[in-house]
Parts: sequence; structure tokens; C-alpha cells
Amino acid sequence: MSTLFRRLKEVTSPTIGLGCMNLSHGYGSQVPVAEAVRALDEAFDMGYRHFDTATLYGATANEKLVGQALAGKRDQLMLASKCGMAIDPELGKRVIDGRPETLKAQCEASLGRLGSDHVDLYYLHRMDPRVPIEESVGALGRLVDEGKIRGIGLSEVSAATLRRAVAERPIAAVQSEYSLWTRNPEIALIAACRELGTALVAFSPLGRGFLAGAIKDPESLEENDMRRGLPRFSAENYPHNLRLLERFTTVASELAVTPGQLALAWLKAQGDDVIPIPGTRSIVHMRENLAAETLVLDSATVARLNAMMTPDQVAGGRYSEAQQADVDTEQFPAND
Repeated sequence: MSTLFRRLKEVTSPTIGLGCMNLSHGYGSQVPVAEAVRALDEAFDMGYRHFDTATLYGATANEKLVGQALAGKRDQLMLASKCGMAIDPELGKRVIDGRPETLKAQCEASLGRLGSDHVDLYYLHRMDPRVPIEESVGALGRLVDEGKIRGIGLSEVSAATLRRAVAERPIAAVQSEYSLWTRNPEIALIAACRELGTALVAFSPLGRGFLAGAIKDPESLEENDMRRGLPRFSAENYPHNLRLLERFTTVASELAVTPGQLALAWLKAQGDDVIPIPGTRSIVHMRENLAAETLVLDSATVARLNAMMTPDQVAGGRYSEAQQADVDTEQFPAND
């Protein structure tokens, strides 16, 4: 059993976790600290036990926030964070650095911010092309030996990279974007994870808000919202993608569930080893997402959804060309 599954079982966690990034990073202005702490408190009270953060998010602000909000509850949590990508305070931009000494230093700093002597799952946020994956994973393995992390994760990697990593140390989980309109893990990664006993943690399972029907016009997003730079949200591609969403929301209406709940149920139907971690700033949406835990789709509905938003139907790539250069994942040809 993967370290991740063992810990989720220990803390009686739902299969749906909480991505904490949105509170501090990526989707516009940071949520005020008091409001964000209240949201995380509510998330714990409503049943979330798997909380996911990273050194990068909010230039370390998100880890501080999670540490503050979850103080006194550490033994009841499955806590995940990430290293290998951070905001350089001097350059003011993100830097990918997978050198062993960097990963060790970032881990120790993360533990201080999180107020914990260990992290249950620690991901290499991005593979550093200048550092062999074996060296980065070896460094994380030494952190396991020291008791500072319990399990090693990788993020945004290919099946081939996962196989190389597993030859060095067991990999508890791979985090990859996976949703009805982003099916890249189906190219090769899911099969490799299952062969190697590695969980697949699905980030952006609601398609960065798209599948929840929350974004009618990307121009309404804040200027510093990362989605403005993603090809699928461009003025050229988004109207086409919105038309694809209509069939999906029709199914949700027929089942008397929200589109977001349907998106999460579809992911859960892909296998017990696929663990969604939707992120949101809204307590109402946190509760709505967690309610999808008990939603089970019949095979006919799953097949119906499978035929929607297939890679050949969606307009635009998952990332821009520059963003794609920073990840190691397999990709479908973009339909621009």
C-alpha cells in the first residue's frame, strides 16, 4: 500500500482532498489571512483531512497559512507540500531547482512554516532538467530516512520519468492535472502508476473552474489571474469551449447535482487510486465539492461523459508553449 493511501486511511480521510493554492496564489489577489484561516477551519470541520500546499504558493504564504489554520490538528491530517520550485525574492520570479541541497533546505523551511516535524507527502514540484531525476529523488529519500517526510511524490512528470524515479525510491503519488477536459494522464501515466503502485493525485479536477460553470468570460478574471495566460481561456478558444460545456451541464441538471460535483464524480469513477484535490476560495464550494464523495455514476453516464470534451474537441493547449517547457508530462496535440 502506498504511503499516501496508508495515511489517508489512518486519518479516515474522504477520497476528495483540498488544494489550498487558490487562497494565496494563481487566481488573483490573495485571500485576507483571517478569511483564509476561517475557510481552512471550516474545511476541517466539514470533513476534509487531505490538505495540499507548496513552497511556491504565495511565495511561502500558503504554507504559513496552512500551518496557522491547522495548528493543533496535525495528527488528524494528511499534509502534503512541494519543493523544487519557489519564488526567488531577488529575481521576483519562480525558479526551478532540483539540486539535493536545495530540496533539503526547502523542506526544513517548509516544516518551520507548517509547524510540524514532518510532512506526510512531499512532492518534487517540477523536475529540474539540469538535475537527473535520480539525484532529486535520492535527496527526498534521505529526507524520508531522517523522518522529515513520510512519502515521496512527483508533480507534472511523464510515465518514463516516474519509472526512473521508482528505480531510486518508492514513489507514493504523482500529481497531475486531470479532469474531463484534461485527460493527459490517460496517455501513459495512469497505466504506469497502476503498474508501480503509485497513486494519481488529480489537481485542477474542475478544469480550473471551467467545469463548475464559474467562468462565463475570462475577461472578468483579475488581471493577475493565471488563467488569462492559458490557451484554453483565450478570446479565440474560450467561446468554443463554452459550447462544449453545455452538454455537460445538461447531464448535471438531469442528475440534480452541480456541474462541479459531476466533474468530481467522473474522476472518482476512473478508479480508487485517482484522488481529486479541488481548490476553492469559497466555503460554500468546499462543502459542495465534498458532497461529491457519495455521488456514484452508473456506467452509462460515465460512458456518456467520456464522449464529451475529448482531446480532439477541446480548443487550445493545457499550457502555453513556455509553460509546457517547464513540465515533463505527455501531451495531446493542441487544437488551436
